[in-house]
Amino acid sequence: MSQTLSASTLIWVPLAPLVGSVLAGVLGTQFGGNRIGRVGSHTLTILGVLVAFVLSVLTLLSVVQDGARFNETLYTWMSVGGLKMEVGFLVDGLTAMMMCVVTFVSLMVHLYTVGYMHEDEGYNRFFAYISLFTFSMLMLVMSNNLLQLFFGWEAVGLVSYLLIGFWYNKPTAIFANMKAFLVNRVGDFGFILGIGLIVAFAGTLNYAEVFGKKVELSALLFPGTDWMLVTVICICLFIGAMGKSAQFPLHVWLPDSMEGPTPISALIHAATMVTAGIFMVARMSPLFELSETALNFVLVIGAITALFMGFLGIIQNDIKRVVAYSTLSQLGYMTVALGASAYSVAVFHLMTHAFFKALLFLGAGSVIMGCHHNQDIRWMGGLRKYMPITWMTSLLGSLALIGTPFFAGFYSKDSIIEAVAESHLPGAGFAHFAVLAGVFVTAFYSFRMYFLVFHGKERFDQNPDAHHGHDDHGHHGHDNKPHESPWVVWVPLVLLAIPSVIIGFLTIEPMLFGEFFKGAIVIDAVKHPAMEELAHAFHGPVQMAIHSLTSAPLWLAISGVALSYYMYMVNPALPTAIKKAALPLYTLLENKYYLDWFNENVLARGARALGNVLWKRGDQMLIDGALVNGSWKLVGWVSGGVRKLQTGYLYHYALVMILGVFVMMTYFVWLK
Repeated sequence: MSQTLSASTLIWVPLAPLVGSVLAGVLGTQFGGNRIGRVGSHTLTILGVLVAFVLSVLTLLSVVQDGARFNETLYTWMSVGGLKMEVGFLVDGLTAMMMCVVTFVSLMVHLYTVGYMHEDEGYNRFFAYISLFTFSMLMLVMSNNLLQLFFGWEAVGLVSYLLIGFWYNKPTAIFANMKAFLVNRVGDFGFILGIGLIVAFAGTLNYAEVFGKKVELSALLFPGTDWMLVTVICICLFIGAMGKSAQFPLHVWLPDSMEGPTPISALIHAATMVTAGIFMVARMSPLFELSETALNFVLVIGAITALFMGFLGIIQNDIKRVVAYSTLSQLGYMTVALGASAYSVAVFHLMTHAFFKALLFLGAGSVIMGCHHNQDIRWMGGLRKYMPITWMTSLLGSLALIGTPFFAGFYSKDSIIEAVAESHLPGAGFAHFAVLAGVFVTAFYSFRMYFLVFHGKERFDQNPDAHHGHDDHGHHGHDNKPHESPWVVWVPLVLLAIPSVIIGFLTIEPMLFGEFFKGAIVIDAVKHPAMEELAHAFHGPVQMAIHSLTSAPLWLAISGVALSYYMYMVNPALPTAIKKAALPLYTLLENKYYLDWFNENVLARGARALGNVLWKRGDQMLIDGALVNGSWKLVGWVSGGVRKLQTGYLYHYALVMILGVFVMMTYFVWLK
């Protein structure tokens, strides 16, 4: 283990944002008398995240250049028998990359927030929340054991609840944060079951110790069944990932979470919280490689999410919801890669996606600001000349998203498609179709939004729902034309646009075909040869881009862009005609496959009905009525009868004794 990584340095990566959060949350709010004000709150939190980012970059350089690694326990919280519950860090290529992504995107969001939330009454509280979220995510990715992983997992869920419902006076925001909290509890129930099974059969929470017992775990069956224990463990863990990373059918919380302020959409739903599940499965690759059943389950769920969530993005008119459904679809792509045992490709797409999706979310927020908090893309148009920086950065983000050659998203998305094509799992055929079709769908809805927002006829003065006066965001409405956002908003856009363009080209070779993830990701190359096949076909990033000119994904993307241009720029009457002709399909999509209806009217009402039955029949009748009240009534009845026998007369007792002797004599005579 290299001495270049020290615990005293690493510990400040999560602690610096935590210190900033505590100071802003206490001294910057009414709780502590608001002693430091707005400037103090954003300065302290930005400084904390900046420190974390600098230390993360230095850590990444040590990992890449010196081969440095760190895996130590910092604090033992509790020991129960042989089970140790500890706080510790594991730093390798996977962790170092995640640390840099989380801190960089968080830093950009902190800077952006200074401009976006400057009129909001909860300004200081918001900075405290997003810094606390950064701390929680860093504790998650840096953990070396399942206990700390679960702590970070639940902490990001809690803070996301606070952030989604940040505007707690809005009923829709309260509904959205409660929905996110409850749906994630469903996934987390599976997650904790998986952790419990690991503890029960491996007897440890430490990653290295668990992976060291993988051979023994692979030989065990789940008690009472003929299922492989490791299959049950992996599926339970992945159910947790389905909730946190918004996979079908536990995806329903993410679109509604757009009720929160735009900065948290970029922070939570682009680069951090929703990728926690992807990171966890990649970290648990030594276990997932032992079960093809679990991998196939992951593959199919990811394919369904990638394709069918993309369809929903086509009909959205809220600019943030279009980007939200894009996030769902891209998370499906990452999950498909995990199922194909291309863990490094999944994490590679996680990284590239973090940059261009954060860019698109923040770009959407800039558009919303420029349009005086109108979010409906039908009432925008022609913004290119009013918001040139937002226009250019949004275009770069859109090109990266659809997989344009040489852009970051191209290298990661194409690698996923090729990895699935080389997979031999039963669900690989459907998954390959889904990710290919998803390329066309992604290009179509991405540039539908782009064309409607930045090109064509100006429609922002025709919005029937335009805000006047004071809107829900705490900003004042205006009647003048759109305008470019202030520098504190567009500078993060420019800084995010740079990696959105070049990061894939620079890192594909070391991350996918080098030793960047050595020791962090484990693949059984004999059973799952996808990555070896990709390595044989890879001849450099330039050659990969040139080869794409003759490949299906590029032409599908071009077709999607061309069709969106024709439908929304050349022949805008066509979408309305298609909607009328395919109204049942449109209704299905508009109702989000009726999953919300099913959850609210079947699952929720069914659970409530079951709860009423258990309450009235089980609690009131059985427990209170029969066991509690029935027991004292029985005792009262018996004691009442026995009390009548206690008369106090000697001849009564003598008679009872004689009758008793008579009964006994009769009994023994009968036995003879």
